[in-house]
Amino acid sequence: MIISDTLNHASIVCGARDSGAKVLVFQHNDPKDLEKVLRDAIVEGQPRTRRPWKRIVIIVEGIYSMEGEIAALPEIVALKKKYKAYLYVDEAHSIGALGKNGKGICDHYGVDPADIDVLMGTFTKAFGTVGGYIASSKEVISYFRHTSYSSIYATSMSPPCAQQALSALRVISGADGTDDGRKRIQQLHENSNFFRSGLEKMGFHIIGDEDSPIIPLMVYAPGKMPGFSRKLLSRGITIVVVGFPVTPLLLSRVRFCISAAHTRKDLEWALKQIDELGDHLFLKYGTRGG
Repeated sequence: MIISDTLNHASIVCGARDSGAKVLVFQHNDPKDLEKVLRDAIVEGQPRTRRPWKRIVIIVEGIYSMEGEIAALPEIVALKKKYKAYLYVDEAHSIGALGKNGKGICDHYGVDPADIDVLMGTFTKAFGTVGGYIASSKEVISYFRHTSYSSIYATSMSPPCAQQALSALRVISGADGTDDGRKRIQQLHENSNFFRSGLEKMGFHIIGDEDSPIIPLMVYAPGKMPGFSRKLLSRGITIVVVGFPVTPLLLSRVRFCISAAHTRKDLEWALKQIDELGDHLFLKYGTRGG
C-alpha cells in the first residue's frame, strides 16, 4: 500500500496509480493525519481479506514544487519507524538547494539519509543537465534495474550530460577543492529569503517556507495569470504560471524560481517591476483595498 501526500506532484500520483498498489492520501504535510491514516490502515488490513499489509510505503516531496513548502521530515521519519513502514522522498527541488552543504532535505534537518528507504532526485534542476537518480539499498536498486521499464528501455545519458551532473556534484560537495559550492548554497538561501520577504512587504500573498528557492505568489483569479505573466515577460522577467487542474480552480498562482547567480541588484529590479504590476492588476491581497 502507498500513502501519499495529497499535494504530491502529478508524476508521483500517476506512478502510484500505475503501480497497482492500494493508494491512500494524507493531508498535506500533516504528520498527525499521516499517523491516523497509517494506524487505520494497519488496523483494517487489506480490503476483503483483512490480512496485514506486506509493505506500506509513505511518499513525500522534499520541497513541494507548487507550494514551496519543506516536508516535515523528522516527524515523518519518526512515524515511519514507529509503524515499520517504508519512506520514499522525491528530492527533485530540494537536492542542491537545501541544507548548509546543499545535500537536500536530510542535510537541512540533520536527518540520517539511512533512515530514508528511497531518495529520488533529478539532474534537471540544481545540476543543470538531464536525467535523474534513485538512491537506496543495493537490493532495491538491483530490483529497479531488472524490472523498471523506464530504466530497461531508456537510452543512456550522453557523456556531456553525465559529466555536467558529475561536475556540478563535485562543486556542491566541495570535491573540487574549493568552497564555491558552499558559498553558492548560502547565496541561494539569502537570495530566496530576501525575495520572499520583499514580496510579503509589498502586500502579496506568498506561500512556502524560508530557504526554499521556489516562491509561489497567489493570484487566485485564473484570468489574471496570463496578463501578469505577459506583462512581466515584456519587462524581461519569465515566470511559471500554475492553474487548474494542477491547483484548485480558484487557487491559481505564479511561481518564482530563485538562483544563486542572481545579484541583489537583479532581485531589487525584479521586485520593482512586480510591485508596479501588482498595483496595476490588483494582486496585493495582503494590503487594504488590494
